[in-house]
Amino acid sequence: MCIAFPGKADDKAIMQELDTIQTLSDRNNEEGLRQLLQFKKNLPADVSPAVRLETLSVLSSLYFDAGNTKLGRQTLTELENLAKQVQLKDALLILEIYDAYNIFEKSGFATAVAHLEKMADKVANSDNINAQFRYRATLAAFYSSNFRFDQALKQYLDMLKLSDQLPRRQMQAKMATWGLISGLYLQMKDPEKALTATTEALAVSSSSIAPKAFVEISISRGVALSSLKRNDEALKEYESALRVAKEEKLPYMVALALFNIADQYLIKKDYKRAEAYAREAMAKSESMDDTWGVAGAKVNLGLALGYQGKVKQGGDLVKESIAHFDKNHAKSDVETIIGELSHMYEAAGWYKEALEQVRQQQKLSDEIFQSDRAKAVAALQEEFDSEQRKRQIEILAKDNALKDADIKNHRLKQMVALLASLVGIFGGCFIYMLYRRSKKLNAQLQEVNTQLEFHAVRDALTGLHNRRSFINLMVNRTGRVENERREGAYRNPDCMVLMDIDHFKNINDTWGHAIGDVVLKEVATRLKNVVRDEDMVMRWGGEEFLIYSPKSNPEQITSLVERVLKTIGDKPFTHGAVTIPVTVTAGFISVPFSDVPEEFCDWERALQIADMALYLGKTHGRNRAYGLARLLVPHEDALPTLTHDLAAAIRDNMVEIIEVIGPPQDLAPITVSGYHAANQA
Repeated sequence: MCIAFPGKADDKAIMQELDTIQTLSDRNNEEGLRQLLQFKKNLPADVSPAVRLETLSVLSSLYFDAGNTKLGRQTLTELENLAKQVQLKDALLILEIYDAYNIFEKSGFATAVAHLEKMADKVANSDNINAQFRYRATLAAFYSSNFRFDQALKQYLDMLKLSDQLPRRQMQAKMATWGLISGLYLQMKDPEKALTATTEALAVSSSSIAPKAFVEISISRGVALSSLKRNDEALKEYESALRVAKEEKLPYMVALALFNIADQYLIKKDYKRAEAYAREAMAKSESMDDTWGVAGAKVNLGLALGYQGKVKQGGDLVKESIAHFDKNHAKSDVETIIGELSHMYEAAGWYKEALEQVRQQQKLSDEIFQSDRAKAVAALQEEFDSEQRKRQIEILAKDNALKDADIKNHRLKQMVALLASLVGIFGGCFIYMLYRRSKKLNAQLQEVNTQLEFHAVRDALTGLHNRRSFINLMVNRTGRVENERREGAYRNPDCMVLMDIDHFKNINDTWGHAIGDVVLKEVATRLKNVVRDEDMVMRWGGEEFLIYSPKSNPEQITSLVERVLKTIGDKPFTHGAVTIPVTVTAGFISVPFSDVPEEFCDWERALQIADMALYLGKTHGRNRAYGLARLLVPHEDALPTLTHDLAAAIRDNMVEIIEVIGPPQDLAPITVSGYHAANQA
């Protein structure tokens, strides 16, 4: 429920409420939007302009997420007018950054980039991290759209570093940036690196913490896997994205996931399922008045129908979409769709229609090619003076090199002829510069790619594995698990124990963060001493730790948890003259859980359940662990409840729970300024 903010405005409290609503919107856009509108209505008259501007910024993004483009743009206009009215320096700087898009529409790419590059010193001298972050995001978008991939990647890497300094939503910003890096690699036709980038994103958080970002990353993973012909894995990623998007009520993401699933079934030649998902995607997009989504879904639906023998009906639907994309000047999309339509006609034996589409595609390809080339040459001749000309020639050379790789054989002669004319104009030096630029670009990309390794696989403080190590292990786990099942090892599942240090905030508040770091390192040491050599111990984040114990039987799991609680809580931690009682609360589960196939309950969903078991331990007194032994009802009945409300699943006798109590504590709970620690998380 949104607060009413009585009395004098407290900007800090109001911003905290805004953060709460935005976090809710990550899980449930509809409810988040409802609460934010009420929040905006209740803002006190004396609230600062900065809070009003941030509220409008969040509101516009929620409108776009809901597929309501009209209201999203109206809200952005309201934000712009307010920023100009109050003359807030930071807001005006961000508006100046975004003005690059208006400049692009009026004067083209080169002028827009020149506008941004002139702002570099102004942004660098600003102490507003949010403005610096958005500046790099905008500049990277322009660089990538004009094939300056090395420069775009540099901006994204700078964004990763800045994300830790943002005042709000650092985790979401980091995940989004890795998603952009993945998209850049897909644009570069390097799906392997795109897949690696999504793994980095998943190492930041999970679906239970950041569901919206998780859905976006899952879809990017699916696209990368599909490009690598790993179609079954791609489909699984899309289905995971769809499940989370539906659970968290993210309608735009639901439509996007449905579209990609339909597309994947077309690739797999399962046309009936492709039709079903395409119809569902179209209905969802229509409900949001998303004309682009409807047009995309119609393409998949038309192709699915055509391949099932309904050629005219399918072809007409595809042509409707072609008309939509053509009207909106999306020529490259039109070219791709026409090519898919020609293949459908050919498969149906409609050779006359197929030939007609091929001719249209060739004509359009030539138009795109000639148009792009003309724009590049015009930019070279008209928009840059002699000092900039060398840089633009290099850009044109890189553009040529990238396009050469994509042009089909029947257009190769045109390319050669055009290059020959350019060689005549530039007196032969162009080809030499093209070679130099290509060589330089490859070296730059190689150098920048090595910077992606700046995230170590070990936690810097404790020396334990970090979250990324575990994600990498899980990503490569599928094939191993299938082999083990065939070999009869299904009854020895893997185990995950997720734990959290009790009252850790009070340790920091009482003795300081330096002592808190000592406690974290000592916990890490004790955990390493209590596990098997083949077990993996990692710092999951903050005061959370995770133990991954492969091939464990139920008795070993319970015994391991008992040892963990005893090792941590039996003996107080000491540092100099300071004695600190430390306990942990844990949740644990096996994977696969209760013989449920992992396609229904994979490691990530199991970890989400373990997290709820940990929280259950917190609410029942801490210094204990709750684990899930087995299901008492069919998994089809239990999982919908179990993955959202463990307490309800226990109450309804759906699952058998194991409780492990930690060692008794002689020392009283920590108190800070008279506030009892039991009230703290």
